[in-house]
Parts: sequence; structure tokens; C-alpha cells
Amino acid sequence: MENSAEFEPLALIWGTILSLYQGLISRLPQIGLALITLVAILVAATIIRKVITSIMKRARTRSALIRLAGNLIVIASWIIAIAVAVTIVFPSITPANLIAGLGLTTVAIGFAFKDIFENFLAGVIILARKKMRIGDVIEVDDVFGRVEDIQIRETHVRDTSGELIIVPNAHLFKNPVEVQTDQPLRRQDLVVGVDYDADMRQVRDTLQRALDGCETVDRTKDTEVKCVGFGGSSIDFKLLWWADSQPAKQRNTYDEVAFAVKDALDEAGVTIPFPQSTLSFREEAWPVRIANREGRDQPAD
Repeated sequence: MENSAEFEPLALIWGTILSLYQGLISRLPQIGLALITLVAILVAATIIRKVITSIMKRARTRSALIRLAGNLIVIASWIIAIAVAVTIVFPSITPANLIAGLGLTTVAIGFAFKDIFENFLAGVIILARKKMRIGDVIEVDDVFGRVEDIQIRETHVRDTSGELIIVPNAHLFKNPVEVQTDQPLRRQDLVVGVDYDADMRQVRDTLQRALDGCETVDRTKDTEVKCVGFGGSSIDFKLLWWADSQPAKQRNTYDEVAFAVKDALDEAGVTIPFPQSTLSFREEAWPVRIANREGRDQPAD
């Protein structure tokens, strides 16, 4: 049986192109209106972002949080602008259908980029916190250093030796973070052992004078010198004082106090002992000899 009409590929392609062209021409008014609406929404969002940013700056909000608010406004404005433009160009697409489609798309993207969204949400929460700021020295697990930048998905920490450590925000959110510079002052301690022949009261007074004479020790808080135990070869005293919380200042104050303590004990004639072993040559300390089966003496184990 012969076909009533021959199949003509070129005619089919041309007809499809012509149909698309006619559809585009017929929708030019809607496309123009959609572009105008999109631009208007983006301009309004820009104005809103500037106003909110100005208000947050006057309220002395952290710069990272201001940047986050601006980024969220931009993202929200683009989503709204595109959604409105699509409904104008294609009136058959209702807002309900668009929201349903966005919901399914969001679920699919969420499963595919779970870690990225997890770090994003953690970054939002971290930026909203007041306890960890740019410039703070933090320690979490094996990470120790100064916070240089807090971004949406990651935090940049500069190690004390100069290396840059990029930490996912989810890691900071899930694990305990020690912020060492949260307060301007931080307590330091030093344990010193003295000889058992020393006068404990004299040693305590000597250590107290040495501690109070250090320039790096903060004067607004009390210092303490307490006996904390009797060790195997020494009587142990603990010195407690407050100093600047910055790591470099902490090292400086520890160094100054250690030198002052050693000089003060030397001047007072107090010895800082070290573990010692005593060798005994008394007869009762000799190993016991036992006879073996051959009648020869051999030392016991």
C-alpha cells in the first residue's frame, strides 16, 4: 500500500521552525512585560538590600552577618523575579504549579548536594552567633588558629605556623569549639616543685612576691599560690594568675613568670629538685642466691 503523502523532512523542520517563530512573535508583549517586571523586582531588591545593610551597619552588626543578609536578599529576589516572569510569559503555569515544581526540584537538589546545603545552613547559624568572631583564636579537634574569614560554606583559620586551614562550617557546628579569645583576659597556671627540706610558708611567700612583681600579670584580678600536692621528690605549688588572652601574650607571661620564680627561689636558697634514684650497697640489698640442681649458686631473678 502506497503512502498518500510522501514524508518530507525539510518541510517538517521548516514547519516546526515557523511555528516556533510565530509563537515567539505572538508572545513578544508578554516577554517584554516579563523583562520589565524582572528588572523592577531586582531594582527594588537592590534598594531594600542597601537600606537593610545601612540599618545593620548603624546597629554595629558584624560585617560577615551583613554580607550574609545581602546575599540572601539577592538570592530571594532572583527567585521571585524569575517565578513572576515565567508566569507572565506562560499564563498556563499557575503559582501553585510553579511552587510544586520548585518543591520537587529542591528535594532532588537537596539529596544530590546534601553536604553543601549542610555547610550552608551551618554557616548561616555560625554567622548569626555572637561568640565567634573574625580575629578570634579557636581550637576544635586538631584545628588551632585565628579566624580570618567566615563564609557561607567554610571558615578560614590561620594556623600559628602560618598555614591556612579551610574548615567546613558543619564541622564547627557539630563539634565543641574552644574560643580562647572570647574574653580579654585568660587564666594561666604554673606548677613548681620545691625540696622537702624547704619551709613551705617561706616558699609560698617567695612565689607570691615573684608572681606579683611580673609586669604581664593583670592587676585587676587576684593571684594565687597554693600547695597542690606532695610528689615523689618535691612539694608542688601551683601559681594562678590572669593575663592577656592573645596566644603571644600568654606565652610572654608564662616566660616572665617562670624566670621570676626561678630567680626568686635561687635567691631564697630553695632548691627545685628533680627525680633521683638511690643505689644501695648494703648486704641485705644484695640479691639472694639459690642453689641449682648441680649444686652451683646462682642469683635469684
